[in-house]
Amino acid sequence: MALPRLAGHRRRTTVAGTPDLTGRNWTRPSEHQLEGMDSDVVLDLAWGRLVFGQTFAEMRNILAALRAEETGQRDICIYARDPHVLVGLAPDELFIDPSYTYRLDLYRYRPRPELIRGVFVRTVTSLEDMQAINEIYARNRMVSGDPETMWANHRTRCFTYLVAEDRRTRRIVGTVTGVDHVLAFGDPEGGTSLWCLAVDAQSAPPGTGEALVRVLAERYVGRGRSYVDLSVMHDNSGAIALYRKLGFARAPAVCVKRKNPINTPLFAARPPGVTQLNPYARIIADEALRRGIRVEVTDVEFGEMRLSLGGRRVLTRESLSEFTTAVAMSRCDDKRVTRRIVEAAGVRVPRGVTVPEDDPGPALDLLAVCGELVVKPARGEQGKGITVGVTTADELDRAVAAARLFCPDVLAEELVPGEDLRVVVIDHEVVAAAVRKPAEVVGDGRRTVTDLVRETSRRRERATGGESRIPLDDVTADVVRAAGYAMDDVLPSGERLRVRRTANLHTGGTIEDVTDRLDPAIGQAAVRASRAIGIPVTGIDFLVPDVEGPDAVFVEANERPGLANHEPRPTAARFVDLLFPETRRR
Repeated sequence: MALPRLAGHRRRTTVAGTPDLTGRNWTRPSEHQLEGMDSDVVLDLAWGRLVFGQTFAEMRNILAALRAEETGQRDICIYARDPHVLVGLAPDELFIDPSYTYRLDLYRYRPRPELIRGVFVRTVTSLEDMQAINEIYARNRMVSGDPETMWANHRTRCFTYLVAEDRRTRRIVGTVTGVDHVLAFGDPEGGTSLWCLAVDAQSAPPGTGEALVRVLAERYVGRGRSYVDLSVMHDNSGAIALYRKLGFARAPAVCVKRKNPINTPLFAARPPGVTQLNPYARIIADEALRRGIRVEVTDVEFGEMRLSLGGRRVLTRESLSEFTTAVAMSRCDDKRVTRRIVEAAGVRVPRGVTVPEDDPGPALDLLAVCGELVVKPARGEQGKGITVGVTTADELDRAVAAARLFCPDVLAEELVPGEDLRVVVIDHEVVAAAVRKPAEVVGDGRRTVTDLVRETSRRRERATGGESRIPLDDVTADVVRAAGYAMDDVLPSGERLRVRRTANLHTGGTIEDVTDRLDPAIGQAAVRASRAIGIPVTGIDFLVPDVEGPDAVFVEANERPGLANHEPRPTAARFVDLLFPETRRR
């Protein structure tokens, strides 16, 4: 007797006769169920390989495939039958990944009507897109891939590489990769999988990740596929909430990986306090742990650690270590001293004067000659107390008073036009270079400048672990006013508005890597400055009209540069090379 049908309800059932190869990993399918499916399938995704366990008849062949993993890559075996038995074959080499598998049954999926504003999702169209994808991976501390391999993959329909563009800026701010199991190995289940969902946390509009997942799912619906699977870390609550919102549900499949240095945090307990470190200290701790160096966090809030290997121990605070002498520290601490030392080494510095407490005369004379000044505390960091663009005597008085709040000694310098360039020098070699830009917001035609600043600041704060935020203060209001807007004005869609004068990262500034474009003359000047100061690790700041040209004016030297700001450049690796050269990777 047929069951009664309820009004308004439609029956949705899977295609009859579809074999269940991935739903029960303890059963061995019949030869009939495996008919037409390739065997021992391994796909190269450039950052590592996917080993499809359901295509292997023998576990020892899966083990052999995982043992062929290349250095610096992360291979993943998914859908292995009896994965605990597989790990038991080589418990010193393999582990079960602490992640969940989620599945979206595509026959149940319905496109959502809500429009995600400001995001355009498209297929990659060039090798440059693949390089942009790698940059997003690096910002999210994911394993990067070879762009050429990714581009070759993309030219087959087996792989789908999607990117999300910010409609306002046309920049790529997110990516996701799809694998079609039917085209990859003739999957009788008709499955697909989603990998490497990543967004630029600093600039991606809200909903970017959701837009990428929705477009990929709809692509596979159009192909008539059965499901989309994905793997997500068990503690990634934000991603899990998104997947559940879109209709994904837990699936029984698990992933097996090798115990390699990249995966160490997934199978070995991390030293106490490491996860609470700020990003600038944590990147160094992670690099040290990958090399087998013992990490002891001595002060979480200060970012202080003791690194040990054999009988050697080195105390560090972020990128500052015992290798930096007190003399070098004092030279960087006082900008007047730094100027004199660097200028004597043949590096150009801006014209400048010290402003006596009771005599603004020297600064007024410099203002008359230069027309526009920068006023800063002689000692200080993070851009505090700096005023850029002083043009009148009244502005000079206010700028000097603001600087004296942080240091009684004040320096006035000519305002040199150009971009703010940071060059990271480690062991007197240039490791990274980046242009730093003042905080800005991009209009959407709906929200006020104040709302845009708040939203942008929240994104910056999340992306940097609370290290960067845009202050809603008088300085921000003054900069906005000087650009012809009020804080309550609605900024037109696509309009970019700078809201701070200085490019300091702690006040919301952004950074653009220019290492490959840096003129050798600027790199040589940075090395001369580091040698003159006598400091092994430093961030040398210049003002440059063009990073690809030789002209540069020295601004200051930072004795504790933020290495995490320059990923994927190997700043942390070169720092650990300096401390423990015996662990240097050849």
